[in-house]
Amino acid sequence: MYLVVILPIILLGVYLYNWSYKNASDEISRNTLAQLSTYLEDLNREIEWLEIQQYDVVQESDLNRLAVTWELMDSVDKKKSIDYMLHRLTSIKSNSAYVKDIYIHIRTIGKTLSEGNGVLPFDQDRYNALRLMLDENDSRLTTLDDTLQISSSRFGGKKGAEPLFIVQIELDSEKLRESLKKLNVYEESGSILLAEGAGFTLYSDRSAYSRMNEYWESAEASHERSMLLDIEGKRYHFDRADSDKLKLSVVSYLPEETVKRPLTKFSYWAWGFALTTGIAIILYAFITYRFVHRPLLLLIQGFRRMESGSLDLRINHGKKDEFGFLYSRFNNMLDKLQALIDQDFKQKMMMQKAELKQLQSQINPHFLYNSFFILNSLAQTGDTERIEQFTNMLGEYFRFITRNGQENVLLSEEIKHARTYTEIQKLRFSRRIKVQFDELPPEMERIRVPRLIVQPIIENAYEHSLEKMPEEGFLRVTFELHASEARIVIEDNGGSMDEEQLEMLNARLTSTGETEEMTGMINIHRRMMLTYGEGSGLQLTRTEQNGLRVTICMKLKEEMGHV
Repeated sequence: MYLVVILPIILLGVYLYNWSYKNASDEISRNTLAQLSTYLEDLNREIEWLEIQQYDVVQESDLNRLAVTWELMDSVDKKKSIDYMLHRLTSIKSNSAYVKDIYIHIRTIGKTLSEGNGVLPFDQDRYNALRLMLDENDSRLTTLDDTLQISSSRFGGKKGAEPLFIVQIELDSEKLRESLKKLNVYEESGSILLAEGAGFTLYSDRSAYSRMNEYWESAEASHERSMLLDIEGKRYHFDRADSDKLKLSVVSYLPEETVKRPLTKFSYWAWGFALTTGIAIILYAFITYRFVHRPLLLLIQGFRRMESGSLDLRINHGKKDEFGFLYSRFNNMLDKLQALIDQDFKQKMMMQKAELKQLQSQINPHFLYNSFFILNSLAQTGDTERIEQFTNMLGEYFRFITRNGQENVLLSEEIKHARTYTEIQKLRFSRRIKVQFDELPPEMERIRVPRLIVQPIIENAYEHSLEKMPEEGFLRVTFELHASEARIVIEDNGGSMDEEQLEMLNARLTSTGETEEMTGMINIHRRMMLTYGEGSGLQLTRTEQNGLRVTICMKLKEEMGHV
């Protein structure tokens, strides 16, 4: 019971720990994704501003004049236009933290203007690489020398000619790395900037490089924005945000132990509580077993011995505690129970035997009346041969019912007596009533039953049904034996009892009142119940010929003496 009370608290603690961890993990992921999305939006706005400035530079009249009319310009105009463009580039760079340098590669004059280095010789290799990327890549960002570039060109009027110049804005990787580091709220966390189309990857620190290799393998198989991965024996949270406009992605990772760190104290308390609870359970179980369970088990064993009939064993207990009180009352109960058995139970058994004798004596006069009526009828007919047969069988009959001895007889003797009665009736009704009296199975011969339980039912069938029938009557006596029950079935086709009368008689059989007249079927039913117990007795049903079927049921027990 102690465990039942404490276990829900432990489970609640485990649930709260997991719930807190999940909530903290989800909250960190939401905040991280929001931070990454904001970072990409800010970067996109910065790139859009640089693209606008780049477009303005491409449209500059001084730059176009330099590219087209260089040969026609004097030295003053050339210097003035170049200085203006350099100043223009410086203005753009000073307004953006992500610009490393800005180049204008002017093919027609063979020069490259650089914000950081001024006027340089024309960089043919860089020009060719930029021109190729502009032709093949429609991305806003390209990669050259492991740096992100924003490029734009200006063509002349001739179809298929090379660009007059290319404006190249080179983004500062170190500045981008510093911006990525600002995303790392925790010391163990890291971030990665990725431009898949441009083939560019930028890590916030070196440790991020090895972890990202594991991430890319898992990210290719899953499109989840947040995932958990085991890398080098540690578990990491990864979150990813994408920018469709820039075709950029930024990934942030965080060790799981960092998420659990605020819950460490709670975990220590939970383990301490679980350990203390375990010790308390063991101590409580030991004390309960020694001072409660063992004394209670001793009391239960006493009750079991009492149920088996051992009433002479007492429980000794030297302590004056609650169990000492229970044991003394248990011993007193055994003494009183023994006294009740010696007095009340034996007295009730004698009363039952007296009642059986009384019920049996009520049947003898009843049959005697009917016997004289039958003998009188035979005498009136003058059939001396049948009178002789009748008187012999009548002698056998009265010898059986007047014999002193045990109240119960063998079923073979009871059936022989009933068969004698049936033969007596056949002498009188041989032409009107047919009788089928089956042989008693040998397995049922040794069953002991109260005397006069079959013949009275046959007598009732003759008296109340078969004698009054205008057509031919039929009487059948059969036997059934099951594993725990034996049955004697007596049925006729008289039809003298309607459904209402049948229900009333069944109700009288099931009634336990003492005011009922104890004769006939009720007499037999009560005696069978007293002898064989609940479930035994008479069952009345209707036959297919609309007659009455009486089934005598006997619940078999070894102590009843049957075989």
